[in-house]
Amino acid sequence: MMFMILVLHPLAFGLGFLWDQAVGDPPKWPHPVIYMGKAIAWYEQRFNQGSPQLRRLKGALLTLALVIGSYALTAGVIEGAQEISAALGLIIEVLLLGSTLAGKSLLEAGNLVLTPLREGNLDEARHKLGWFVSRDTAQLPEGEIVRGTVETLAENFVDGILSPLFYMLIGGAPLAMAFKAVSTLDSMIGYRNERYEDFGWFAARTDDWANYLPARLSVGILLLAGWFYKLPVGHALTIWRRDAKTHPSPNGGNPESVVAGLLEIQLGGKNIYHGQVHHRAEMGDALHELTWRDIERCRKLVRLGTWLSFALILGGIVLVNSIR
Repeated sequence: MMFMILVLHPLAFGLGFLWDQAVGDPPKWPHPVIYMGKAIAWYEQRFNQGSPQLRRLKGALLTLALVIGSYALTAGVIEGAQEISAALGLIIEVLLLGSTLAGKSLLEAGNLVLTPLREGNLDEARHKLGWFVSRDTAQLPEGEIVRGTVETLAENFVDGILSPLFYMLIGGAPLAMAFKAVSTLDSMIGYRNERYEDFGWFAARTDDWANYLPARLSVGILLLAGWFYKLPVGHALTIWRRDAKTHPSPNGGNPESVVAGLLEIQLGGKNIYHGQVHHRAEMGDALHELTWRDIERCRKLVRLGTWLSFALILGGIVLVNSIR
């Protein structure tokens, strides 16, 4: 039992991280998020109706049920596999841990836009960016394509990488999967529009709470990554202090403002959603025009930040397990 406590969990964590880095999310593999999404869509289509108060209650019940259910199901599957054999338990835990991370897929998303931009194919770059953002991309110039891509990479560094790692430290695969449920709920119903304003209110607030600490932890990790690449860390710290709070999300401004400062670019500004112009506060100073090279540099920051996060959380897991 002592071997299981001291070795198996850190081993599963390390292998799960490496699985995500090497394999990512194979398109034909069953992924927990797919089933979460189907459950959310089924429930929303049937119960997103009634008064605003009733919609909030129904949305809160959905959030609690999916988050608690994801935790319990993950814990039960791992425990059942471990009762059959330690090796099977390890394999199942590794696969489940890996499925909560988006390290490889996030970098691949950035590369899908970067490649056509580098080749001068703006139409293809606009099309690929439209896979990952909800803003209108059909008429975007190169600089705006770059901005949308960098913002996506920076914000999803927290949501897709650091936060799952953080919750693995606290509660292993079950808590990381519960966080994945929160994130999926927010991405599907956490919008401030007529349809989801009330029904998705609790899911959106839960996502804000869940990402609060990891988002602030990302500041130090990204600054450290920037220092490694000899980027202007002092300038980035100034931009973070000045601009992070202007972001409409209580969390998104932290990684985005740091990246803006490190790359000496400006993020935020005018976005068009379904033909309607929306303005988001600018972050960073536009010390040079945005080019495809900024996506390349941002991908390097995210990649190194991912490995730094892994090292930090692995150290925490080993320390916590040695104290138990």
